[in-house]
Amino acid sequence: MTRAAGGDNRRMASHTLFIYILAAFGLSLTPGPNSLLVLTHGALHGHRRTWFTVWGGALGFLLLIALSMAGIGALLKASAHALIVLKLVGGAYLVWLGIQLWRSPPVMVATDAPAAQASGGLMFRQGLLTAISNPKALLFYGAFLPQFIDSSRDLLPQFILMATIFVAVEIFVEWLLALLAHRIRPLLQRAGRKFNQVCGGMFMAMGVALPMTR
Repeated sequence: MTRAAGGDNRRMASHTLFIYILAAFGLSLTPGPNSLLVLTHGALHGHRRTWFTVWGGALGFLLLIALSMAGIGALLKASAHALIVLKLVGGAYLVWLGIQLWRSPPVMVATDAPAAQASGGLMFRQGLLTAISNPKALLFYGAFLPQFIDSSRDLLPQFILMATIFVAVEIFVEWLLALLAHRIRPLLQRAGRKFNQVCGGMFMAMGVALPMTR
């Protein structure tokens, strides 16, 4: 009897992890400051040099996730019911972000002007500063990450796993953006509004569905 219960717990954790990975990929594909910067640098400087931008952004995301998780951990230690509140408030925030993204105009990646050769250090700093200078990102992680936390398990391993997966997915997606920058740019110009609506709809769907998952 006990063995079956333990197996159910493991299966639930694997199911949650699978949903988290899919959500991380979906969120990484949505337009944002870092993805636009990577697209621009990919078109201007090539995908190899844009690795500096990608790694700078990855470090910024890791710092924001760590800061967000520290706040989440403190709240969960202070109150046994904090996770429920975080999930509900976070879900509402994701819905609001989805509505804003649905209404937003298509993104524009301006790369027609000739570009000066930028150093790797400069591109790294631009990626880092673009990530950490966006206060909405901290709110977003605070809304998104609690949806996948299991309060019956140790928090630290969950936090490490979620941070590692999210940053790895961001690196992979942004590298693809840099690699395909010249192809993606005209697509965004032609169908950018529809792309925003698809991404906005995904945010709204997650905001409604995730707080109800266990």
